[in-house]
Amino acid sequence: MAELLDKQQAVQDVDLFVLDMDGTFYLGDRLIEGSLEFIEKVKKAGKRFVFFTNNSSRIPSFYQQKLERMGCLVTTREVITSGDVTINWLQATHPGKKVYLVGTPLLEQSFREGGICLVEEAPDIVVVGFDTTLTYEKLEKACTFIRRGALFIATHLDINCPTEDGFIPDCGAMCALITKSTGVEPRYLGKPFAETVEMVLRITGAQRERVAFVGDRLYTDVATGVKNGAKGFLVLTGEATMADVETADVVPTCIYDSLFDISRYL
Repeated sequence: MAELLDKQQAVQDVDLFVLDMDGTFYLGDRLIEGSLEFIEKVKKAGKRFVFFTNNSSRIPSFYQQKLERMGCLVTTREVITSGDVTINWLQATHPGKKVYLVGTPLLEQSFREGGICLVEEAPDIVVVGFDTTLTYEKLEKACTFIRRGALFIATHLDINCPTEDGFIPDCGAMCALITKSTGVEPRYLGKPFAETVEMVLRITGAQRERVAFVGDRLYTDVATGVKNGAKGFLVLTGEATMADVETADVVPTCIYDSLFDISRYL
């Protein structure tokens, strides 16, 4: 494994922390100890933060309200999801195209508000999100449309979603079923892909090299930073363990026990 930056050195030139949520700031409905102290330290140090989650089953207003209940007051502009990245990408690259969405009612609402043309038949594009309302009918239609030539897009590649009771199947697992049936791999958006970084930079005006993506997953959170010219900080409060670090292809810029651990160096 390549040598990591010193914990103090790693945070010195960071102006913006892009924080994962589940497994990093909270776990299910439980705030991870020290998370609020981290936010206060960031503010006192004159630095900034935004939240970014690959979880496309919800929308920014849902997360804003959830964070508020936990004592963290943010605006919806400080919360970005992989669903937002997908809407932005569709607007920019496939304007006016018909989309069949495998997603929750909240994600459907967000797509419609973003001007995406959602249809139930003959789509140009199939988009799969983390659909906690998934049915066999949705899977059947998605596979049929993809076999007929519809472009296959996924909001993010996470295989499992952490909960207080363990892990549940996420978007990547759902896409694996569709790929097994159709033989077609999706184009993934969200973390760790460049479209996510570009959207964060555009919204915040931050400089790429002064941004740290912070999270509990090597292949999404950390990879977003280190593969796109920013930093990637791993926290050990969620999915990844030190054993995973030893065998992973992605090397974090730095590893911290938690967000509270990072706050000690601000």
